[in-house]
Amino acid sequence: MIDPATLRGDWNYPTQMRFGPGRIVELAAVCDELGIERPLLVTDPGLAVLPMVKDAIARNAEAGRPTGLFSEVQGNPVGRNVDEGLAAYRAGDHDGVIAFGGGSAIDAAKAVALMAGQTRPLWDFEDKRDNWRRADPAGVAPIVAVPTTAGTGSEVGRASVIVDEDAATKKIIFHPRMMPSVVISDPELTIGLPPNVTAATGMDALAHCVEALCAPGFHPMADGIALEGARLVHNWLPTAYTDGSNVAARAHMLVAASMGATAFQKGLGAVHAISHPVGAIYGVHHGLANAIVLPYVLRFNRAAIEEPMCRLARTLGLAHATFEAVMAWLLDLRRTLGIPDNLGDIGVPDGEADRVAAAAAIDPTALTNPVPLDQATLRTLFLDCMHGKL
Repeated sequence: MIDPATLRGDWNYPTQMRFGPGRIVELAAVCDELGIERPLLVTDPGLAVLPMVKDAIARNAEAGRPTGLFSEVQGNPVGRNVDEGLAAYRAGDHDGVIAFGGGSAIDAAKAVALMAGQTRPLWDFEDKRDNWRRADPAGVAPIVAVPTTAGTGSEVGRASVIVDEDAATKKIIFHPRMMPSVVISDPELTIGLPPNVTAATGMDALAHCVEALCAPGFHPMADGIALEGARLVHNWLPTAYTDGSNVAARAHMLVAASMGATAFQKGLGAVHAISHPVGAIYGVHHGLANAIVLPYVLRFNRAAIEEPMCRLARTLGLAHATFEAVMAWLLDLRRTLGIPDNLGDIGVPDGEADRVAAAAAIDPTALTNPVPLDQATLRTLFLDCMHGKL
């Protein structure tokens, strides 16, 4: 039995992190440390009405840090959410951002912080070539991140995924200063997650670790983080799913999510290349899309990933250190978590396969898939995910 009180630490990688149960009470002190006097807390509508947000705002006010609230962030945040958040930031004369919530809220909040002192439009900072150099770094507001789900790991990322509604595609907005200055990782804030959200976000963390491990290139640090992140998911996600009040399970999954996002600096692949347009076009939860697509992509990539998959099998302590052992474990885990077998099972139609494939082919994550991708290949792979052809 693990004593939750021991699951506590102050880390400085990949940014300053205050980890442990109950550490949300340090939010005002963190704002003070960063020189933030009038923060804007950005979250989603569901969280905005919960005690965790109301209490955080009240504690800040008591500490002399009056805190505004912007909560018009949807799942798969769109450019309009960022624009409206920026308007709220400027209207309230705020001087810092508290990114509070799951990946969608944190991504939108980081984009608001980026845009706080910019004159160019949001899409000018899409992660292509050196677009990030267009931004005035002094204009990026300081960010405190408070994750309430264990999935995307956006709290330790330098980018946001935002839907361009006009183009009906997800775009990655990047700047080095979008990395939050401080992260407060309090596993008690994830206690209220329902099982289906716990499953989808946990599988998102796993997808990050597995795709990072399989991405080509020499990056042993990322590989090591990815392996340990996957091991934590293996050990703790089923418990977090079946016993949502288990603080130890919640804590380890919160770490796994941050590890996945740290590891994927090495690269991602076809899982994300497909799940991004599926989310943008059909509104599917990102973690759920990743959970469904992951085994299809692993099977497609098999010839290029036998060795890292064998390493993963050894790390997980599977009976056999083989690709098939990992696949069997993954499929069994999905069944345990109630993850649907294919995209068709969640109502995604196959009539726009060409549109999905075209968007996937130009998604930046396609570039680091271990097997080269083109539009025709991605169309076939998407249809396999649609119809359960594994």
